[in-house]
Amino acid sequence: MRCQPRYKWPVYIWLKNEQTCFLCDEPADSATPICMACETELPWLGDHCQTCALPLPAAGLTCGQCLKQPPSFERVVAPWIYGFPVDSLITRFKHNAKWPFGHLLGELLAQSLQHRFDDDLPRPDALVPVPLATRRLRKRGFNQAAMLARWLSERLHIPCDERLLSRTQDTDAQQDLNAEARRKNLRNAFALMPEAAVAGRHLALVDDVLTTGATAQALARRLVDAGASRVDVYCLARTPKPGESS
Repeated sequence: MRCQPRYKWPVYIWLKNEQTCFLCDEPADSATPICMACETELPWLGDHCQTCALPLPAAGLTCGQCLKQPPSFERVVAPWIYGFPVDSLITRFKHNAKWPFGHLLGELLAQSLQHRFDDDLPRPDALVPVPLATRRLRKRGFNQAAMLARWLSERLHIPCDERLLSRTQDTDAQQDLNAEARRKNLRNAFALMPEAAVAGRHLALVDDVLTTGATAQALARRLVDAGASRVDVYCLARTPKPGESS
């Protein structure tokens, strides 16, 4: 006696299902759920500051702020300007728990970083997600920077170290503050975890968006003061200066 009825037609296999583009619903050209046309139309970061990735009108330049006050981090790597539709995808990932959108952007960031590694960007010893305030973590339920760091770690085969930094103060949300207020808001907001292994290591901070760089600077300063040999910043998008179009 047969336990299953005879069936001569092809069986639908979920793992082999073709991907559709998250942005236009057309079939994707690869396993990544975005088609080539939509990927090309993303707001890719063009000419930018060689240190903080601020959009600039020409290549190979360093912005005035980085020349005047060189940051503690060595370089920011960001594939996109914070503009449509990347800004919408990040918001839905970050505030609405739409994790597939974050995973898509993380995969594209990993591809971008791998290209940079193949050129001349030194590979870090570890990826370090920007810690989230306890109150905000409890409310949101997850740290988007930690999720990005884990996805990058898996894709790029670089360890993710979430036990280096902690956020010791529940500060106000950074997006509601100007540059000076952001810096003041972050004073003494971060600390090294007990027995954190930092000395002599090349570390890369991971976050979703870099705006003024105040958070990255505060964290990089902590790591450099603790003996890190180099700190880079990997993020999904970089904002332009206030008042400038993206």
